Amino acid sequence: MAALPLVQARSTSGTRWGEPGDLAVLPALPEHQPPWPGRQVTSGGVTLHVRETPGDGPDAVYVHGLSGSGTNWTDLAALLSTRVTGHAVDLPGFGYTEPVPSCDYTPAGHADALLCWLAGRGRPVHLLGNSLGGIVAMLVAARRPELVRTLTLVSPAMPDRRPDPRRMSDPRMALAWIPGLGNKARAQLAAMTPRARAEATMTLCFGDPTRATDVRLDETAEEIRARGRQPWAGQAIDRSALGMFRSWVGPGLWRAAARVPVPTLVLWGDRDRLVSPRLAARTARTFPDGRLVLLDGVGHIAQIETPDRVAAAVAAFWEHVA
Repeated sequence: MAALPLVQARSTSGTRWGEPGDLAVLPALPEHQPPWPGRQVTSGGVTLHVRETPGDGPDAVYVHGLSGSGTNWTDLAALLSTRVTGHAVDLPGFGYTEPVPSCDYTPAGHADALLCWLAGRGRPVHLLGNSLGGIVAMLVAARRPELVRTLTLVSPAMPDRRPDPRRMSDPRMALAWIPGLGNKARAQLAAMTPRARAEATMTLCFGDPTRATDVRLDETAEEIRARGRQPWAGQAIDRSALGMFRSWVGPGLWRAAARVPVPTLVLWGDRDRLVSPRLAARTARTFPDGRLVLLDGVGHIAQIETPDRVAAAVAAFWEHVA
């Protein structure tokens, strides 16, 4: 039995710790699991592109982060398929989902779309989200808890207002937002090859970039190419980022977390450079029924970097709740 270590920060007074889980309970993962098949699914008046993982048990819905898509959950969905049937959605404007008519890319707007889609299905789900997708999932659970069996958040994008350029895959991204100066920076970023952009993303988002395989880098590069062919993609990313940053002003996200009554697991990599791990304990404590697992040596997208460790923790969480 290979138990996973918890890395407990010192500032965790009152934090409820979750079970890190046991790798031995997981099914074998293929050397390369290809992306799950996807299709357009309309529910509750909202159409989302969904990658579906056949499985046993209730439904699990996976929600990606900024610039991501349903393929962010390929390996984790495979590892959890003995427990749930997986549905990895593309949020409006991302992946293969077209924007909703309102073109509302705020976290609340994304939550509106996801909430309607879930409500139309008429049955509660295990809801999992990463980064931006984490706060979107949290807002859904706060507003309509009857739609959510459990909530799992992987490095949710809680308010982190540090002015640190190391949080960007390329320092020129900061210049790109400055009028006048930004034109040159945007042109230089656009000239990067998709493979170079994929490598920069993994370097930023992984605690250990050597875990990024060539196959996954090639898949990410192809997604970047595909996104570049969609007329709405740039607007979706820019407005979603701006909406996320604006949601960090004031106590709104913390108040929403405090209203979530469903069992909640917070997973955080201790090498996360995008959203500080120092927020992990406070985040878990804010949920009325929250618990925390910190992953040693892992970055911002733990479900991609170490899907086995995330799956083990989630499986232990579900078993405890059941």
